[in-house]
Amino acid sequence: MAVDYTVIVVYLAGMLAMGWWGMRRAKSKSDFLVAGRRLGPVMYSGTMAAIVLGGASTIGGVGLGYQYGLSGAWMVFTIGLGLLALSVFFSGRIARLKVYTVSEMLDLRYGGRAGVISGVVMWAYTLMLAVTSTIAYATIFDVLFDMNRTLAIILGGSIVVAYSTLGGMWSITLTDMVQFVVKTIGVLLLLLPIAVVKAGGFSAMKAKLPTEYFDPLGIGGETIFTYVLIYTFGMLIGQDIWQRVFTARNDRTAKWGGTVAGTYCLVYALAGAVIGTAAKVMYPKLPSADTAFATIVKDELPVGVRGLVLAAALAAVMSTSSGALIACATVANNDIWSRLRGAVKRDAGEEHDEVKGNRVFILVMGIAVICTAIAIDNVVEALTVAYNLLVGGLLVPILGGLLWKRGTVHGALAAVGVGGVAVIGLMATYGILANEPVYYGLLLSLAAYVIVSLATPATDAAVLATWRERLAGRDAEPLSEPVPVPQ
Repeated sequence: MAVDYTVIVVYLAGMLAMGWWGMRRAKSKSDFLVAGRRLGPVMYSGTMAAIVLGGASTIGGVGLGYQYGLSGAWMVFTIGLGLLALSVFFSGRIARLKVYTVSEMLDLRYGGRAGVISGVVMWAYTLMLAVTSTIAYATIFDVLFDMNRTLAIILGGSIVVAYSTLGGMWSITLTDMVQFVVKTIGVLLLLLPIAVVKAGGFSAMKAKLPTEYFDPLGIGGETIFTYVLIYTFGMLIGQDIWQRVFTARNDRTAKWGGTVAGTYCLVYALAGAVIGTAAKVMYPKLPSADTAFATIVKDELPVGVRGLVLAAALAAVMSTSSGALIACATVANNDIWSRLRGAVKRDAGEEHDEVKGNRVFILVMGIAVICTAIAIDNVVEALTVAYNLLVGGLLVPILGGLLWKRGTVHGALAAVGVGGVAVIGLMATYGILANEPVYYGLLLSLAAYVIVSLATPATDAAVLATWRERLAGRDAEPLSEPVPVPQ
């Protein structure tokens, strides 16, 4: 294992070095939170794929393949579909708004007053997303070093907090690009073919497993529908995803770069399911499907390759964790804290102070994420709560604002309040993992949005005019001096 340990240590040290390098680039609020809005298509595609394909997509995707066969790809597949929909239909408009958070978009569209309550919901979502990613370190470090769960979470979480705090989005962008390459090599180019060969090839896999393992719909229609509702729509509205859209150099980069990343996600989904199916052939009676990834890596891969694939798993977890962390800190600072204390927009001469303030928030939120991750055991429940709140509370007012000009601020607030309360109440009634909370919560949110919007005065014409100007890419914040970015 010495060679594998060396690979992992070099990888982790590289992440910290990237954080230090990113710190030198983060000279303004725009640099720190959205990488100066200067990413070209190659870096944008790689980092967008990295943020959406985390530990759940890698370790969880293989586990679903182990449990259901090829239809286990549907969870990650719906993530890819969501990213494709976002990129093709919405990313250009989102990028042209030149805002920092989803709540700022809501304020711009509805004329204010929607920011704090939507910010609280988005903060809860990003916090839980960061927590679930941080918990995954325990699984990986347990395989690597037989490490105590708490120590593993502290070690992995501290590295992510360190490089994220140092350089903000620049550090996260640079590390995500490395993580994208490591994941591609480790999972797609190494683990996938090795797993299939070790299982005896596709013909042997078909001969040894029930036919439902090769049924594209074997996981069940209701499960697929729920995945679409939660993950596909979740991709359209999450602060962690939008914050990456804000980093694009222009709307063309956001559209086509995101399309490439979404297509990559579809390939990654199928790869995870095939690896899991191969693991089922080799280890038919594992105690838990979620251990399939670690088991096949530990027992079947040669020295060195094993370390690289485990580094790929770490890369998957770290990319999602760091993206969720900066999103959580951005929402906490810009949408909640700044509004509650009545902060006014600072002039350009105070930009560096804003970098310091956002850096402090990342550090504080990072510590909170690590402590919460240590206290929570059930990753699936935490992630389900996060996505139910996001989709049930914010999907309708966000998409409504983009698609329906008659929507009003009162309708948006009603949709957030009714949807959020309904989801929480229904989870208490039906159970956290039940499908009903997000189904009914979303319907109630839609009803509240439409009814209240029609019953209240239309949004002021001046607000809508400003909104249209921003959507067209005019009257946006000036960008800092351009800095060459590697393609």
